[in-house]
Amino acid sequence: MKKTAVGSFLFGIGMIGMLDGIIFHQILQWHSVNMHTDRVHQIISDGLFHLLVTIIIFISGIVLWRANPLDKPSCFWGSFLLGAGTFNLAEGIINHHVLQIHHVKPGPNQFLFDISYDICAIFLLLIGWMLVRRASRT
Repeated sequence: MKKTAVGSFLFGIGMIGMLDGIIFHQILQWHSVNMHTDRVHQIISDGLFHLLVTIIIFISGIVLWRANPLDKPSCFWGSFLLGAGTFNLAEGIINHHVLQIHHVKPGPNQFLFDISYDICAIFLLLIGWMLVRRASRT
């Protein structure tokens, strides 16, 4: 069950990072990893971010490939959501609030967007925790 949990956790980090990059950086164009530079360097910072999360997804695939396929689905999904929530909460607190490298949606109401992002991360963590707990009880 440990390999499934670790692989799923990493998979959750990679997938939520990829979704963040695709939705917020590319489709909505609300922000880039590094907003305090010119557009070329914003695109480069986003590309490096995508490379990192792609590597994390690749590593998670290797770990999951070696995991027990009979492990409970709630272990997989719980760990996946724990990884996604951990990434979003850490990224939100560090990048949005502490370092202020970027915000979810810069401009009016940026604090509301940032806090909403953090609250969603907490929900992912709570649901993930409940699923992992269920997997360990049965």
